Amino acid sequence: MNRFLPKRSLLILILVPCLALLLWNLHQMQHPAGTPVSPQETISHHVILIPLDGRPPCRQFVIDAGRIGGTEVLTPPHELQDYYSQPGDTKAMKSWLSSEIGHADAVILSIDQLLYGGLLTAREKQASEEDVNELLTYLQELHEDHPDVPIYAFSILPRLTPQDTIDGYNERRDIMAYSRLVGRQAAGLSVDEEKIASLKAKIPPASLERYLAHFRENAALNERLMDLTHDGTLTRLVLGQDDGEEYGIPNIEKFALQGYIKDLGLSEKQVFLTHGADEIALSLLAAWHNEQTGYIPKVFVQYNDAHAEDRVMPYMAVPTGICTEEKIRLTGGEQVASPEEADFTLLVSTNDADENTLDSRAECVQLLKENIEKGQPTALVDLSKHFTGEETVLPQLIASDFPLNRLLAYAGWNTTSNSLGTAIAQACLYRSSLPAVTNEEEAIGLAAPQVRFLENRILEDYFYLKEDIDTINSTLKKAGYVNTADLDLERNYRWANLMLRTSMTRHLLVYRQTAAFRAPFPIDTPAGTIWLQLHDLQADMSFPWPRTFEIYLETTPFLEKLSSSPAQAQSY
Repeated sequence: MNRFLPKRSLLILILVPCLALLLWNLHQMQHPAGTPVSPQETISHHVILIPLDGRPPCRQFVIDAGRIGGTEVLTPPHELQDYYSQPGDTKAMKSWLSSEIGHADAVILSIDQLLYGGLLTAREKQASEEDVNELLTYLQELHEDHPDVPIYAFSILPRLTPQDTIDGYNERRDIMAYSRLVGRQAAGLSVDEEKIASLKAKIPPASLERYLAHFRENAALNERLMDLTHDGTLTRLVLGQDDGEEYGIPNIEKFALQGYIKDLGLSEKQVFLTHGADEIALSLLAAWHNEQTGYIPKVFVQYNDAHAEDRVMPYMAVPTGICTEEKIRLTGGEQVASPEEADFTLLVSTNDADENTLDSRAECVQLLKENIEKGQPTALVDLSKHFTGEETVLPQLIASDFPLNRLLAYAGWNTTSNSLGTAIAQACLYRSSLPAVTNEEEAIGLAAPQVRFLENRILEDYFYLKEDIDTINSTLKKAGYVNTADLDLERNYRWANLMLRTSMTRHLLVYRQTAAFRAPFPIDTPAGTIWLQLHDLQADMSFPWPRTFEIYLETTPFLEKLSSSPAQAQSY
């Protein structure tokens, strides 16, 4: 019985102040300053998505962002989708895709989902030659039956970390050290060859062979996918490098695939290599939408300090500047040298407390204010070397009453590639949709999903990932639950969800009373500029998988139209 006492005590400590705050909030809630609006979103396109897996970044982000571009993103039924370590039903999913593709304008599909049943399964499972042949034949037949529906496919290169089936701390550590040294050697750098031989001798031959075979299998698969792109079966193929490092065996495979691309004479529009995984479907959606609208985004990039462009952030194989330029190209855009040439500015902050970069946060706030004064649309990528709130710009924006809903996009979750891909895609979808707006109602209908996606990223990327996740993990561990990456569905998973909702509700109650949240923001319409204000935001959230790494958010923004241009809007 005693093991449950900490839970009850914690709930009392959480719920009592939360209830008091809720009552205060209801009492203090101001009446709308303008006229409430009911946004009417327009659906013009239909895209099918076979997601990398069922996590929100791979599935729900694409659905939500599609609404910004007037696109309905249709995904397989939940019962066919993977769930954590349980793979998706690949046969049923292919059957579902065949039955739905005739109603789609395009298909974005994950090879790892259709072949293995999701990313986690792809990291562990070997595909037979029969399975690979069956998938490739299926893709050819799918294209032959529906030649007018473009197929955008993406495939993920294995990461440096060994498969979970390779057990033992020392064994895994030695394999990773071996991989890094072999990668440096392949890059032409000086290495200790005796050290390589020593590590190889310590690793069980069967484990090393399983590790290396994973890369050989993946390389062979990707070469055959490139052949399908060369013959026109696939309209475009994106190869993503998952959780990369500067040197390692994954890079050897990547460089070999680059050689194969060159041998086939394939262009970047046909095959594109990128760093990242979870955000690729979203980037492809933005790229497809840009093609449909004829939009070629011109992006001016600002950084938080002189070294940010060359800084290599966690889980990345390349510096931030290279990844930034790459993600812009993936959507069909180009990086320009001045804000005057740009459609929008991308401000990338890569703060690292160990390098004493925190003073740059105030400079970022000033840059954002200056951009607004100039009428320069700006997206913010708010990265943190140690994934801590003190390294991010957002809390300083809130403290300075910066009008957050005037940001074109915000992202700061997990890896550099994830955040860059997400922010650039959102900015492109919104900017490419503006020319099609014909009246005020359509302008408001476009603004609503844009604001919703923006606020979702703020709630998760900052309030959850920088403030709540460590508290929830620590509380679970203090109660005796050691593995927060594999929660018990019947006990601590439910408790974790309760802690999540309680803590995030408290954040939201305070946040939505701030001037930063309530500040008016302009919307361009054919008849001129109108001003909207986010009066309220309702949110529910849960853990989509039995782990605390990511959350699922369902939010509803409540907008109002102001009768005149607000005086405070001119202060920036």
